Amino acid sequence: MDDLFSLQGRVALVTGGSRGIGRMIAAGFLARGVKVYISARKAEACDQTARELSALGTCISLPADVSTVEGAQALAAEIMKREPALDILVNNAGAAWGEDFDTFPEKGWDKVVDLNLKTPFFLTQALHEALKKGAARQPAKVISVASIDGVSVNPQETYSYAASKAGLIHLVKRMSLRLVQDGIVCSGIAPGAFASDMNRVARDHGDEVARRIPAGRIGRDEDMAGVAIYLASRAGDYVVGQTIVVDGGVTLARG
Repeated sequence: MDDLFSLQGRVALVTGGSRGIGRMIAAGFLARGVKVYISARKAEACDQTARELSALGTCISLPADVSTVEGAQALAAEIMKREPALDILVNNAGAAWGEDFDTFPEKGWDKVVDLNLKTPFFLTQALHEALKKGAARQPAKVISVASIDGVSVNPQETYSYAASKAGLIHLVKRMSLRLVQDGIVCSGIAPGAFASDMNRVARDHGDEVARRIPAGRIGRDEDMAGVAIYLASRAGDYVVGQTIVVDGGVTLARG
């Protein structure tokens, strides 16, 4: 079992790794022996998180704005300068925008769809060669973080967010068929309520949110770390193109 879930000696990049779900995943990887690069747009926050997580293992800050293709390519180039291969890519960087239908602006569409849907594709594309080199040792992994809002409808008016996350779930399926030919396994995670800056309601009113969750609580750090470790390890090698819902039963209750 230790070997089945081992990540010892592997190298990972986690975008949006300075906080929230990205930080949870990075911490879980570090605890399993992964050398982790974290990326975030705000350099100071990225550097601070890397310093804090370095208590668990080797965590390196690579601040970058991956909301453009050029930014994603620049981050990929920096990784490839530092590492001969990449074993795990976690596409986690994301944004949200909520506004009434009648006033929802174009910038609220473009910002969210670019970062949530376009960036995972072009960053994976830019790191394709590095991932293929990682796959020479054992299957490389691309894990994209979607949302339950891409699985079922949230009552909030987050049009571009819901559309981008639903699109990401389908993109994972499409990319998986191509990349598995190179020994690269693509999968996804659709989180429910986890305390984060993006989900401030869960962060600040966890007890209230928990009453609407069948499991009776919001997600914990180890819930997110556990599923990421599973998908990244040998245990997840045969999970191709699937997105795992981690929500305590919320989507089932939504119907």
